Amino acid sequence: MSTLTAAPVRASLWGFFAAALREVTRGRVRYHVWMAALTLVMLAGAYAYSIQLREGLAVTGMNDHVSWGLYISCFTFLVGMAAAAVILVMPTYVLHDQDFKSAVLFGEGLAVASLVTAIGFVVVDVGGPERLWHLAPVIGIFNWPRSMLAWDILVLNGYLVLNLAVPFYILYSHYRGREPDPRYYVPAVFLSILWAVSVHLVTAFLYAGLPARPYWNTALLGPRFLATAFAAGPALMILILAVIRRNTAYAVAEETIQKLALIATVAAQVGLVMLVSELFTEFYRTTHHSESAEYLYRGLEGRYDLVPWSWTSVALVLLAALMLSVHRVRRTPPALYLACAMLFAGVLIEKSIGTIIPGFVPEPWGKIPRYVPTWVELTVCAGLWALGAFVSTVLAKAAIPMELGHQAPRPAPPDTTSA
Repeated sequence: MSTLTAAPVRASLWGFFAAALREVTRGRVRYHVWMAALTLVMLAGAYAYSIQLREGLAVTGMNDHVSWGLYISCFTFLVGMAAAAVILVMPTYVLHDQDFKSAVLFGEGLAVASLVTAIGFVVVDVGGPERLWHLAPVIGIFNWPRSMLAWDILVLNGYLVLNLAVPFYILYSHYRGREPDPRYYVPAVFLSILWAVSVHLVTAFLYAGLPARPYWNTALLGPRFLATAFAAGPALMILILAVIRRNTAYAVAEETIQKLALIATVAAQVGLVMLVSELFTEFYRTTHHSESAEYLYRGLEGRYDLVPWSWTSVALVLLAALMLSVHRVRRTPPALYLACAMLFAGVLIEKSIGTIIPGFVPEPWGKIPRYVPTWVELTVCAGLWALGAFVSTVLAKAAIPMELGHQAPRPAPPDTTSA
C-alpha cells in the first residue's frame, strides 16, 4: 500500500465515485470479456425472470408440497458466504493481524456481493417485487418479532449496510490521503462481527423452528451452517485472491493465504464431524423421522433423485479436507486451489440440494413429492450468480487502485492570496 500523504487535497464524494468509475470501465481485454460474459448471463436471467413475472411461479418446479426450491437453497448458501467475511474482519480490525490486512477489503466485498445476490433470490422467490413490503417488520403480514423470516430480513439488510459503510469509509479516507480514524469504524466492525454470526444462525433458526419438518429439527443445524460457511468462505476467498495476485500488482501475503487455508481446513473437519453425528443419529435407530435423511442418502421407495448429489458432496468435502490437512498440499498452490475448489463445490451442493429439498420429503400424508427445477429457475439462478460475480468484480476493480495509491485527488492549488 502506498504511503498516505497529508497534503491538502481537492477531494469530494463525486471525485471518489468518478475515480472508481474510471477504474471499472478500463482494463485488459480479458477483463472486458469477463464482464461482457457476466452481462449476457444477467440479461438471460432477466429475460427468464420476466417470464416468471408474467406467468407466475407456476413456471418453476415448485409446487404446493415443495414450496422452497433452488431459489431459497442458493439464498441459504450465499448467506453463509456473507457471514464468512467475519473471518477476515475480526483478525484485522480487532486482533490487528497484519497478514489479513491486505485481503480484508476483498472479504467485505465478497460479503456485499453475496448479500446483494441473496436478497435477489428472496425477491424472485416471493413471486414479484410488489410483494416485498410483506417482509418488512411491523407493516408486513409476518408476525414480528416472532417471525424468523422477518428477523432474517432485518439482519440481512443490517449486515449489508455495515459491510458497505466500513470499507467505503476506509477507501474514501485512503483516496483523500488520510488514515481512517479507528473511532469511526471500529465500533461498526465489532457490530458486524456479532451480526455476521447472527445472520447465519437466524437463517438456520428459520428452518429449525418449523416443527412439522423433522429433518430440520436438530440442534446441530445452526452450528453446521456456521462450520460449512467458514469452510467454503475462506476457500472461495483463496481462489479470489489467487486471481487478484495473478492479474494485478496488488500484493497478497502468502501468510494470508495459508491462514485462510488453515481456517478452511479446521472448519471442514468440524463440519464432517457434525455430519457423522447427524448420520449416526438418523440411521442407528431409524424411525419415520429418518425418512428425509434416508431419501437423501439411500433413496426412498424407489426414488434416488438426490442420492448421487449427496454422496458427491460428501466425497468432495472429505477429499478436500484430507488434502488440506497435509501441510505440503497447503503450501503447493495448484493443489491448494484444487482442494479449495472441491471444498467450495461440495458445500455448494450440500446447501443447494442436500439441505432444503429433503426437508419436504415425505409429505405429511406419506407421499414423496417430486421437484425438478425448470429452465426458467435455472436461468434466473444463473443470472443472479452472474450478478454476484459482477458486483464482486466491480468492487475489487475499484478498490485495488485506491489501495495502491494509483487513484488520488489532485492536490489543491497553493493559496496565492495570503500575504
